[in-house]
Amino acid sequence: MQKEETLATYFYQWMETFKKPALAPVTYIKYQNTYRQIQQYFNNENIHSISRLSYQQVLNEFAKTHAKRTTAGFHKQIRAAILDAVEEGLITTDFTRKAIITGRKNKKKQKFLSYTEWQKLITYTSNNCNNSLNLIIYLSAVTGMRYAEVLGLTIADIDFKNKIVTINKTWDYKYHTGFKRTKNKSSVRTIDLDYQTLELLRKLIAKRQFEEERQQICVDYKYSLPVSATINRYLENLCEKLDIPIISFHGLRHTHASILLFKG
Repeated sequence: MQKEETLATYFYQWMETFKKPALAPVTYIKYQNTYRQIQQYFNNENIHSISRLSYQQVLNEFAKTHAKRTTAGFHKQIRAAILDAVEEGLITTDFTRKAIITGRKNKKKQKFLSYTEWQKLITYTSNNCNNSLNLIIYLSAVTGMRYAEVLGLTIADIDFKNKIVTINKTWDYKYHTGFKRTKNKSSVRTIDLDYQTLELLRKLIAKRQFEEERQQICVDYKYSLPVSATINRYLENLCEKLDIPIISFHGLRHTHASILLFKG
């Protein structure tokens, strides 16, 4: 009788046993991302019920929203686990064999937006900041904060009286170890906040009923924070939606710098 085991369960046990002890944390995170994607795309499908056809269909679906290189990495990690499952005798067929890898073409990204394009972006994100991804993008676009700095932003960092935000720490989104020091000493700074941003933050904090001063402002309703791949993918899709040039999250810093020069 075949053991009832999902692909997600097997992959998790496999990566914890064979990969976690041998890999650097930044590399292991890629396996954790694959595990989450397996949960999303395969749900609770039994590892014995997956055929080459159904596996290829999942890969095709995955490729609709991911670059070919990302799809190849997703497939490569699953295939490594499945080859071990075949060798162990858990399953008899390698359903990853001869899989066809496709994916979206990488779109060329600009380094920064024009003033008009920037206004379009901050208008949309400020009006939809209940979505934490929009809030993160908005704050970086109007302050020039780095991604790790935005994630590390807490209630205590906002000085509503003096209309400033203090940048004195970051959030370790790569290794998930918590708060970290800034990139360098010069990164510790204060930034002036305009009236719109102050009011947006004031209303958000009141609505979310945050109780602790060190509570991060940009958490979602599950009190979690997005990985960098998620925010960059979301930003790319948002740029397409707003019909503005596609930029990376880092491009928001370049944009902020150019806006400051534009305003003089």
